[in-house]
Amino acid sequence: MTKHRIYTTSFASVYPHYVAKAEKKGRTKEEVDEIIRWLTGYSQNELERQIEHKTDFENFFEEAPQMNQSRSFIKGVICGVRIEEIEETTRREIRYLDKLIDELAKGKTMVKILRK
Repeated sequence: MTKHRIYTTSFASVYPHYVAKAEKKGRTKEEVDEIIRWLTGYSQNELERQIEHKTDFENFFEEAPQMNQSRSFIKGVICGVRIEEIEETTRREIRYLDKLIDELAKGKTMVKILRK
């Protein structure tokens, strides 16, 4: 089966869109980074290094230091697909991140977004 093109897309090329979406709704780059760090376990320096090296999405998630165990509590629909029904791991991880950024842009508190 052919991999979806998002797998080979650099995380760095999509990251500014995450930040722009958040900032358009009055949120911050720092909140976007906090969400990404919470989800993946990257430190801020490691996250910046991944962006600088233009790591593709597949490797970005494969190299994540420690995916957050609470991510399984992220539920809902993104792009018309129910997240909890996505079987392919990398695609599900990407959709988890998309969902968290959507929640940020919709005004949810960080406590709720980070499932605390």
